[in-house]
Amino acid sequence: MIEYQMFCRIRHLREQDKLSITQIAEALAIQRSTVRKWLSRPKYERRAYTHKPRQSKLDTYKGMIVRLLNTHPYSAVQLFQRLKEQGYAGGYCIVKDYVRIVRPPRVPAYLTLHFAPGQCAQVDWGSAGTVRVGNTRRKLSFFAMVLCHSRQLYVEFTLSQDQEHWQACHQHAFESFGGLVPAEIMVDNLKTAVLSHPLGGPVVLNPKYAAFAAYYNFTIKPCGPRRANEKGRIENAIGYI
Repeated sequence: MIEYQMFCRIRHLREQDKLSITQIAEALAIQRSTVRKWLSRPKYERRAYTHKPRQSKLDTYKGMIVRLLNTHPYSAVQLFQRLKEQGYAGGYCIVKDYVRIVRPPRVPAYLTLHFAPGQCAQVDWGSAGTVRVGNTRRKLSFFAMVLCHSRQLYVEFTLSQDQEHWQACHQHAFESFGGLVPAEIMVDNLKTAVLSHPLGGPVVLNPKYAAFAAYYNFTIKPCGPRRANEKGRIENAIGYI
């Protein structure tokens, strides 16, 4: 069973980045069968239990274990000692077994990118299901821009991902950041920004977006094809939203 955030990332990589099942599985370090199963489901649903799960002495401390593992790769022994200090009265083996299940998977290491203040922002669209408008339902999208140095985030929900909304959301983000326009904006290869970006070939920018960038004096930096890790800050923000 995956968490809702992972479900959103799977759908985003499929619908927005157009990655294959194999590419999604490699990017998220999960099984292809898991990706295929959740892509076939229209919405996220937790497994329905037919019986009440048996209570465990560890249940009260599971959240604490997950939080600690997300901050540092503690060993099961270290976690066991911490739990005892907090009043845990169970055994070590159950802690070790649970840590083996919930420990974050190791993923391939990438070069860590560092940015100076005002140097770069990353932008992308996300999907937020549908919303009722009058007598019909419309797809609901959201625009997100994150400043790479400070991680300050701007989010705006829209009913379209066209060029008009794309540029308007940029303007609103600049205003939200106090008039700051970063020197570079890193984008995915979406059509509002990039017309074509063949592997190993030249980038062809959308002329309307290129003119917009020239007016606001920032450089468009498309990430490489199938290289979502190059814009990890906005990928994390999309998953969070």
